[in-house]
Amino acid sequence: MRFVFYLLYHPFAFAYDLVAATVSLGRWKKWVLSVIPFLEGNRILEIGHGPGHLQHVLLSRNLIAVGIDESAPMGRLAKRNLERGLNSQAPSSATSQNAYAQINLTRGVAQHLPFPRESFDTIVATFPSEYIFASETLTEANRVLAPNGRLVILPSATIMGRGLFDRLMALLFHVTGQTAPNVAEMMRERSKEPFAQAGFHVQIHELELQSSLVFIIVATKH
Repeated sequence: MRFVFYLLYHPFAFAYDLVAATVSLGRWKKWVLSVIPFLEGNRILEIGHGPGHLQHVLLSRNLIAVGIDESAPMGRLAKRNLERGLNSQAPSSATSQNAYAQINLTRGVAQHLPFPRESFDTIVATFPSEYIFASETLTEANRVLAPNGRLVILPSATIMGRGLFDRLMALLFHVTGQTAPNVAEMMRERSKEPFAQAGFHVQIHELELQSSLVFIIVATKH
């Protein structure tokens, strides 16, 4: 499955949205955007920006949004999507025009963030792989976050609908390792020690959204 995800995120990045929408029964974008209420401050770094949907919303809100991703194909896709959003939207003011002009995407990995200390108020990552829990990643996140800054992670979601397709997709997510029977408890145990060592206080949130359950980790820098 890791190889399949690698293909989807690199040579087949163009199909990412289609596959994600299909396996989530159209819920994927809403899951990603469910992190927005947990973001604080004006300077937001997104790790693993993917096709750029969250970047689009952040820029439309006139925030200072930066995206970093290891995948060059995904970076090109996100840039095209954001530029298309700029061209297709008729801005109502100079402010919104300026916001969309500040597309800031870079290539890199979370374990070695190319930013100075205390550069961001919030770091966010949606559906990242296990690298997000690595000590190197958490140490880097702590370094570039401002005091009391937040690291917001959406590690997984599970479909709870009773319909046939809902149950089939829930089974698929379980088989591919995207969800587990005790996700919240697993996250609490998994995040307790590494986050504490990196200087974070952790809270786990569970959101019900369109017959699905979304799990969000909010780690606040001490």
